Amino acid sequence: MSGETLLCARNLSVQFGGVKAVSDVSFDVQRGEVFTLIGPNGAGKTTVFNLISRIYTPTAGEILFEGRALSGVAPHQVAALGIARTFQNIELFEHATVLQNLLIGRHRHLDHPLWKELLFTPSVRASERATREKVEQVIDFLDLQHYRDTMVAGLAYGVRKVVELARALCTEPKLLLLDEPSSGLNVEETGDMAFWIQDIRDDLGITVLMVEHDMSLVSRVSDRVLAMSQGQVLALGTPAEVQAHPGVIEAYLGSAGDLSSLRRKPAIEEAA
Repeated sequence: MSGETLLCARNLSVQFGGVKAVSDVSFDVQRGEVFTLIGPNGAGKTTVFNLISRIYTPTAGEILFEGRALSGVAPHQVAALGIARTFQNIELFEHATVLQNLLIGRHRHLDHPLWKELLFTPSVRASERATREKVEQVIDFLDLQHYRDTMVAGLAYGVRKVVELARALCTEPKLLLLDEPSSGLNVEETGDMAFWIQDIRDDLGITVLMVEHDMSLVSRVSDRVLAMSQGQVLALGTPAEVQAHPGVIEAYLGSAGDLSSLRRKPAIEEAA
């Protein structure tokens, strides 16, 4: 980690009708780290992602990216700032090939006027070559060579997850938002995902902000973890510190009183 703040969330709150999905949440993401949001279902983790992506607008608080407030940024402009995202429910063009999906991820880097595109000028041709080279680098990085020309609709779920990750990388982000990257993956695929997340940080220099339920993956790749429950912050620290926090244990497992009701009663008591 560089010690430089890349993303800063301050006193974030968002309310839908009478429901507060996020309440007074604050955290900083340092450049070069893997920062993970954890918590039970409904804790507000994906809502935080939607606030950063500008899908939602906070009721209160602010988000700064590289010192710039995101409040005035339209959702379609977020990628141009250097923020890319994957989704819990895969969002790919199913009737296009892997290569075509990844080329779409380069769209933000194409800024030629329409007349140059129509005439296919030398500068456009050079840009197309550079785009193809970048996409091929991502394909090699994630071992997708075998699937390059395969339609997404014919791919296994685990491969689709990697393709969506690849498309996000093709935007050349500074910050990568991963929404439950191990969801639906088997043990081997989750292990591969862990390696790739570490390589994305260490080899590509991309900062990662992740939402994840698999605590083995969280412990393996995360530098810091923020635990949430019912829209609020429970704990912030290293994976070990957060997992040992009493509030986090209670949020996941219930209180000692709740757990005592699950213990098997002595036989003599059951027979009474």
